[in-house]
Amino acid sequence: MQPGALSDALKKGAIWGFIVLELIFFSVAGEYLALSDKAFMDYENMLLLLKQSAPIGIIAIGMTIVMINGNIDLSVGATYAIAAIILLDSMTWTVFAGLGDWVIPVSWLLALAVGTFLGALNGLIVWKTGVDAFIVTLGSMLGYRGIVFMFNGENPTSHLNWTLVDFAEAQFLGFHTATWFLAIVTVIIWFVMTRTVHGRNAYAIGDNREAAVNAGIRVGPHVMINFAVIGFLAALSAVVFYSESGSVNPNDGQLYELWVITAVVLGGTKITGGAGSVIGTIGGVIAIQLLRKGLGHIGADTSTVNLVIGLILIAVLVLDRQLNVKGKEELKV
Repeated sequence: MQPGALSDALKKGAIWGFIVLELIFFSVAGEYLALSDKAFMDYENMLLLLKQSAPIGIIAIGMTIVMINGNIDLSVGATYAIAAIILLDSMTWTVFAGLGDWVIPVSWLLALAVGTFLGALNGLIVWKTGVDAFIVTLGSMLGYRGIVFMFNGENPTSHLNWTLVDFAEAQFLGFHTATWFLAIVTVIIWFVMTRTVHGRNAYAIGDNREAAVNAGIRVGPHVMINFAVIGFLAALSAVVFYSESGSVNPNDGQLYELWVITAVVLGGTKITGGAGSVIGTIGGVIAIQLLRKGLGHIGADTSTVNLVIGLILIAVLVLDRQLNVKGKEELKV
């Protein structure tokens, strides 16, 4: 066995093994504790779970790139809310009054452009100032959320376009529109991270930034691009979800950054950077959604769900540390 191969194999397979255990546990427990007669692993239930995973999942894919880079973005929830407001409010703007349903792609583009700009702004500040991304995005999280409240106060922003709702609720080959968006984003980012120079550079920068600079990698522009990507994906998540919902509250998206980071870490991405995978992140997203749905299925309240997920995250971090120590010991042999 190659040095470190055992720890790598355990890390890559652990999240999927955990998902299997979740399915077995909630299926069995559901027979005795479920609040409804519907089986937990019912086909429609699983399709709905994938659909509900999409908003967090799409953002988590972007967070994976940023964390592999050795950074973090705490502003994704606020960016999500701003993009949602732009999407819904722009459909009512007088300048677009004569477009009819053609206002839909225009509003989509506006929301995506705003999200990309906000993400790129974070990256630019990190690049040009050298301030840690945690501090920069903590500040932008507060600032962007302030913009949300300035826009419409405490009131929700609402606009229901039935053409858009029909699109968002549509199913193709049995899967909902949101699930397809999550799948497409996953495939694209997986390809970028595993088959392109940009992806290789992301791992190199996260593993050893100084060595990456010495190797000629332009770290600053690279980091800025990745922040722009996560801003775009936060906006895309909002576009997918609010196309169907049609109403956004000023507090929407709060704590999304924590759920997203939890999913990414559960999927095996190191907080310190240099290691992680998009596929692992999808596993983390599904695992969290299974926990939320499964615990709800057997009657647990929200506080219990949060407690359980928090404890599991701590356990995963402890296990990850132990596996890293084991891998280093193997390398010494």
